[in-house]
Amino acid sequence: MSDSFNGKSGKVKVMYVRSEDDKGGKDESRSGKRPDRSRDGQKSAGRGDRDRDGQRGGGRGDRDRDGQRSAGRGDRDRDGQRSAGRGDRDRGPRWGDEQRPRAPVRQADERPPRSAWQARLQDASEPEAEPFDHGGISGKSQIDPAQLRRQREEESKVYGENACQALYQSRPEAIVRAYFVQSVTPRFRDALRWMAANRKAYHVVDEQELAKVSGTEHHGGVCFLIKKRPGLSVANYLQNAPANDCVMALDNVGNPHNLGGMVRSCAFFGVKGVLLRDPGQLESGAAVRTAEGGAERLTAIGCDDFSQALDEFQRAGYSVVVVGKGEGERALLSSLSFPAKTVLVLSEERDGRSSLAAKQSDLSVEIDGAGQLESLNVSVTAGVLLAAWWRQFGSK
Repeated sequence: MSDSFNGKSGKVKVMYVRSEDDKGGKDESRSGKRPDRSRDGQKSAGRGDRDRDGQRGGGRGDRDRDGQRSAGRGDRDRDGQRSAGRGDRDRGPRWGDEQRPRAPVRQADERPPRSAWQARLQDASEPEAEPFDHGGISGKSQIDPAQLRRQREEESKVYGENACQALYQSRPEAIVRAYFVQSVTPRFRDALRWMAANRKAYHVVDEQELAKVSGTEHHGGVCFLIKKRPGLSVANYLQNAPANDCVMALDNVGNPHNLGGMVRSCAFFGVKGVLLRDPGQLESGAAVRTAEGGAERLTAIGCDDFSQALDEFQRAGYSVVVVGKGEGERALLSSLSFPAKTVLVLSEERDGRSSLAAKQSDLSVEIDGAGQLESLNVSVTAGVLLAAWWRQFGSK
């Protein structure tokens, strides 16, 4: 070993020189570890090193001096049997084997046990398992589906500002829930106060949400979920019928816009009752919006048999008037004198004539015009006829 000064810094550079006796070892400056030496100064046999005779030392899995491989971890002994190394299994039972449960042996025809975590198709030959009794507690709704259907059939959505204002003024108790956009809430201040006082739910939403709720973009900024009014029977209506009365009978009128226009004309000219097969038609959203509040001025008369209902009116002194050709007397509208009690029958069939009521008609009327078109829209026809009836009985 030699020491020398190197550079101006005065730092000592130490160099180690390997001697002749250390040719077989590693450079101490590189390994950083000193080889193990015996008391005689000789290097001891480490793992994979050789001894003085040139034979390799007995490391893990190495051979001994006789050329036989020593028993290392997981190796075999002289008889060809595998020695018990670390990680290998011995022939005796391990600790804890006496406590470990043994898997039951199934017979050839025995089915595997059911697993609660696997979906399995039930064999048709197997009897259905009895439902587990949860003590009355269930995660499903206890509402009867039939009852839920009836409840939905009894409800309807009404939208449009004028229609909802008229409904609130006439029957606020029918309101189940209400939806508004912010811009119309000042005009419904009284309705909001009433709903808050009577625990009626209402929501202020945006235009898109209200369009989803109402089912249309023509919602007018407000939508009510309401309970439908039950219709009166013919007998119940006749109990309070006025002396001069006109009942609008609608046969096969399914277009809600036509229906709404006719209802609006009826309310404008003072008609009190409307005969329909389904009284709930007067509560449909599009019809009520088109009627602009007129539906609240009318009484719905329901019937299962349209011809039978007309017969009841005739027995009560009413005359059945149809548009176009009928079995009864014919007259032009310009020269017609309406009976004091009239049932005016209109339909969406051709010419607004009800083929069903034509055989029961007492009077058939034709609207005289320029003759350039064959007929009018059914809602326009209703307006023209009701205007003529009002001129005759409106002031009385």
